[in-house]
Amino acid sequence: MNSDKLSKRLEAVATYIPKGFSFADIGSDHAYLPCYMAKKDKISFAIAGEVVDGPYNSAVKQVKLEGLTSKVSVRKGNGLEVIQPSEVQCITIAGMGGALIADILEQGKDKLENVNRLILQPNVSAYSVRKWLYSNDWELVAEEILEEDGKIYEVLVAERGNQQSKQEVLNEKLMLLGPFLLISKNKAFVKKWMQEKNNWIRILNQLDAAPKTEENKKKSQELQAKIQLINEVIGHETN
Repeated sequence: MNSDKLSKRLEAVATYIPKGFSFADIGSDHAYLPCYMAKKDKISFAIAGEVVDGPYNSAVKQVKLEGLTSKVSVRKGNGLEVIQPSEVQCITIAGMGGALIADILEQGKDKLENVNRLILQPNVSAYSVRKWLYSNDWELVAEEILEEDGKIYEVLVAERGNQQSKQEVLNEKLMLLGPFLLISKNKAFVKKWMQEKNNWIRILNQLDAAPKTEENKKKSQELQAKIQLINEVIGHETN
């Protein structure tokens, strides 16, 4: 298999990598994204980072197979360990949980000093990613939500922000739903949050039948608040 065509979610990530930038793809798997960008001549240089032997070896083979060893460097290491300070202008991390993405960024903060853009695609808990970004003076400049093969993905694009912009958007509603996604409210957005709401209702019903402890009472109140929020944002729409 070659990297001529990306999955829909990786294609969305690719559109936000500025032309001519150097970038590092962390957790690159088969290095499809770096290879795709290099073949299209859209980047100056790319790093494909992998911590696990299997995906690392697959990435090495893929880059050699496509004759891109001069443009794509495959490196083994944990998170941002694979890059040197000031080596890349952009970092992509796709296909991981939001909490893990936030942890990778936190652990590798010293490598971000001269990075201009982060493009992050959490499979779950985009909230964790937004929270980290705004706590570390990164500002969301774009977001996308899309469905592929029955799964819904969010893509978050961030650049260096400032304290003022951070204060304006630092609230739970925007952290959870996404400031740009909240404006567009496309089909995938509505589907995702209707599914989440139905799940919360199911848990709420279980809690109602459970012992009335303080912990359960608190959980119920939190879920009711979230359900109310979704009702306010998208009403009682169906897919």
